[in-house]
Amino acid sequence: MKIYNLFPLLAGPFDTWEPHLTRAAAMGFDWVFVNPIQKLGRSGSLYSIADYFAINPVLLRPGSARTADDQVRAMAATAGELGVSLMIDLVINHCAEDSALVNAHPDWFQHEQGRVAHPFCIEDNGTKVVWRDLAQFDHQQALQRPDAPDGQLAYYVKIVEHLIGLGFRGFRCDAAYQIPTEIWRRLIERIREAHPDTVFVAETLGCTPAQTRDTASAGFDAIFNSAKWWDFHGNWLLEQYESTRNIAPSIGFPESHDTRRMFEEFEGNIDALRQRYLFTAMFASGIMIPMGFEFGFRKRLDVVTTVPNDWEEPNIDITAFIAQVNAIKDQTPTFSGEGRIDRLDYPDPAILVLRKHAVIGPDQALLVLNKDPWNRQRFYVDDLHQLIQSPEPLRDLSPDWPMADLPAPFEFWLGPGMARVLVAGQPTAATAAPLPTP
Repeated sequence: MKIYNLFPLLAGPFDTWEPHLTRAAAMGFDWVFVNPIQKLGRSGSLYSIADYFAINPVLLRPGSARTADDQVRAMAATAGELGVSLMIDLVINHCAEDSALVNAHPDWFQHEQGRVAHPFCIEDNGTKVVWRDLAQFDHQQALQRPDAPDGQLAYYVKIVEHLIGLGFRGFRCDAAYQIPTEIWRRLIERIREAHPDTVFVAETLGCTPAQTRDTASAGFDAIFNSAKWWDFHGNWLLEQYESTRNIAPSIGFPESHDTRRMFEEFEGNIDALRQRYLFTAMFASGIMIPMGFEFGFRKRLDVVTTVPNDWEEPNIDITAFIAQVNAIKDQTPTFSGEGRIDRLDYPDPAILVLRKHAVIGPDQALLVLNKDPWNRQRFYVDDLHQLIQSPEPLRDLSPDWPMADLPAPFEFWLGPGMARVLVAGQPTAATAAPLPTP
């Protein structure tokens, strides 16, 4: 899954989304993920949903002859014509504190001292942060009457069915690990009885490895990994990957709507963005970026305050590079699966060498990455075949300066953040197709 996150508050009304959808398709993304589009509570946060069956008015065209739902369907039809599938956030761990549900179904919510409970988190420094605009659903209560036609689980099914009717066929399940696995298992099974091609992706960041494995086992098609935070030195990301790769594929991201903009974080270094996108795309099965990453936007996205006027003039344009990396991923099954990854010893600590195995079959690939996005590094090896366990010839699919012949000994000066992408295995008709030129 190659996912482009279209942030609704930045994009504006649905009838203005076509250029963003077109750009996503041109870069080779096959999914467009949309944050919540429903009517919000008084806080105005995208994740504080007051009415799951009404649309946020800021996304609608005033005076349109189309109903709110039909404006969404028209946008979805445009996405379909461009060949991209739509995914949306499914937020059922909580709703807006001022939602009518709180009074209509008080037994659906957790309570503390006679009042509805608010979700919270504990930050690294031990500070407790409480989201007082949110009401916490009681999912243990839902499991007491899981088959009730007027129950909580039936309501969740109804939400998903409604969104499918608007044109969405994928769901990013917000804070999925906070909801009992049995809820997800029953919900996914019920939806797939009528809609077998529906895709469910679990947001599991911040939970323990055991929680991740347990959540993923509920029938999710994919989970998210933490490649964003890896410094290329420790082993924790590789260990996390190995612990879950046989349970569910994972999706990485160099930046998300919840993080600081990379172009700002790396002081305008385009090589850092290229490095992180390439690594994240090659590392695991899936890749995701938020809108604006391709243009080096600096202003962080905000689930309350972002508006269309926050759209920036492009500082850079790496759309062609992203399209080329996505094409490499499409044409190389090894990079589109969750095969074993070996970290290989190399004497220069500034260079990362990973060997990735195909999930099925003998194919392998090498990723040789300059960890330093500011300075070039020399990579040397007597014979590249020392690094790969395959008798097949190596092909260079690197997005920068691919080589038709790979000499032995092999020497290459890697530019800042640059990588060599080398694949062992005979090309098929698909993999032999020419790659886009950046």
